[in-house]
Amino acid sequence: MKEYVVDDKVNYEFLVHRSVFTEQEILKMEQDEIFNKCWLFIGHDSEVPNKGDFHRKKVGGRNLLFTRSSDGEIRALYNSCSHRGALVCRESTGNSKVFRCFYHAWSFNNKGELVGMPGKEAFPETFNCDGAKNLKEVVRLENFRGFYFVNFDDNAMSLEDYLGNAKEYLELIADQSELGMEVLQDPQQYSVRANWKLLAENSVDSYHGMPTHKTYFDIVSTRGGELSKDDLKGVGNDLGNGHGVVEYKAPWGRPVARWIPAWGEDGKKEIDEIKAKLVGKFGEERAERITSFNRNLLIFPNLVINDIMAITIRTFYPIEPGYMEVTGYALAPKGETEQFRHRRNDNFLEFLGPGGFATPDDNEALELCQEGFLNNKEVEWNDISKGMIREQPESNDEEQMRAFWRQWDHVMSKKAGRVHV
Repeated sequence: MKEYVVDDKVNYEFLVHRSVFTEQEILKMEQDEIFNKCWLFIGHDSEVPNKGDFHRKKVGGRNLLFTRSSDGEIRALYNSCSHRGALVCRESTGNSKVFRCFYHAWSFNNKGELVGMPGKEAFPETFNCDGAKNLKEVVRLENFRGFYFVNFDDNAMSLEDYLGNAKEYLELIADQSELGMEVLQDPQQYSVRANWKLLAENSVDSYHGMPTHKTYFDIVSTRGGELSKDDLKGVGNDLGNGHGVVEYKAPWGRPVARWIPAWGEDGKKEIDEIKAKLVGKFGEERAERITSFNRNLLIFPNLVINDIMAITIRTFYPIEPGYMEVTGYALAPKGETEQFRHRRNDNFLEFLGPGGFATPDDNEALELCQEGFLNNKEVEWNDISKGMIREQPESNDEEQMRAFWRQWDHVMSKKAGRVHV
């Protein structure tokens, strides 16, 4: 059986075969073994604060409704009428007590229960007494600190066990406000003509930062965010289960809570107040980590949370081996002042947004990789070995990417019947 990943710890070499980015059969295996069996992010509890709130979501190839029902419970319902299969909800978001199918007007409440159907007299009195015609609910829906995930495998491990060491980094984000965190709607949606795994790599790849995004760093320097010798230095870690992270310092301002001169003395006062509250709650060391350090977190297979000059939540799904669809959300502390929310949004859009300094550059880089794979098949392997010689890899090394690939290889090896060593 063909080997797709070479993890040679003796010779400090880590290779990935380029066919994994181009072959349709690989994508089919990924859909079966990864997107059908791993925990996948569906939404944040702040997206559905009120009873009846809903969002239509595409997760793992399924069309789902992420909703807070009339009983206050958050649910994930399959957006498919139990009668003939049409979508019961065509709106992207809203608030509703009832979802009514366009085709034959079967109606379901926001708990998924069938509550109305034209021509009911033509069915037996016992029709749906067992609930079989209700909207089907995703059985495995679990959350950690407000981050909700679904799993389509009833036998999967718990979300807590799956997240493992990644929970520490989710908590560093969730603890940025006593009032909690909130998604700033609406999401950004775009597509990239590249394999989805390239974006997984890119999202925790500090190595490309300076050469690819030099223009942004030049702009940061004009605002007093000078690049010091310690900036962009940190660690890269394998968190287990395919999750990885880079944690480092950087020259940009952080609304929670690193001041830069461009924000003025009023901004400094507000930053100091935010920092003081965090020190009072968590102590100096943890508060410093929350406020002064950046982190790019990858939760296998396709959730990225970049807590940098702003916070983005990003998911991405393959449509074809060389084409993916991406959804990005901004996340922020509840209760921010209007001025600081404005600064945060500027930071987000300037770098992380679809038209910012980072995202178009990254998308172009990934598309160039994809084109290089297709046109140069004689060059078979990608090298992801940087930092293998170090006992503690640095943030601009590639250990966090190797974490992703080790899990990918482990899952795909089981599918192919290979013994994973």
